[in-house]
Amino acid sequence: MTQFYLPNAEATRELGKNLGRSLPANSVLLLQGNLGAGKTTFVQGLAAGLDISESIESPTFTLINEYTTGRIPLYHLDLYRLDPSEIEDLNLEQYWEGIEVEPGIVAIEWADRLPYKPESYLQIELTYTETGDRIATLLNVGQDNVNWGSKLGTN
Repeated sequence: MTQFYLPNAEATRELGKNLGRSLPANSVLLLQGNLGAGKTTFVQGLAAGLDISESIESPTFTLINEYTTGRIPLYHLDLYRLDPSEIEDLNLEQYWEGIEVEPGIVAIEWADRLPYKPESYLQIELTYTETGDRIATLLNVGQDNVNWGSKLGTN
């Protein structure tokens, strides 16, 4: 587990950007955090790190936005409005298994609503501090432990 202090939205974007530069295709990011915690801001940075120039908006109503113009495709999902039974019907595993889509980075907002998860993923939890800043906690699940601080050049 690695934690990053994020004093503002730009720092949140920068963390996403650095991660986007270092992740391989077939990476799954499960994003958690309260409303306004910075999940979409993080994904905007992730897209910049993947050289995606399109505007990144939260897919709250579209559910899934696909960005295929970058170095690696980005599949941005938002499960906020869905119940677990509705999520099952989406067959989201096609994204992380590369079925019918080009392998890419899958970023899922409100991932705590997933009724099932991939075998391996990077869990990213964004939380507020008492002063209104944020902390990002990165945890690898089902994959080799990575020191994200050294990998992203922050330690």
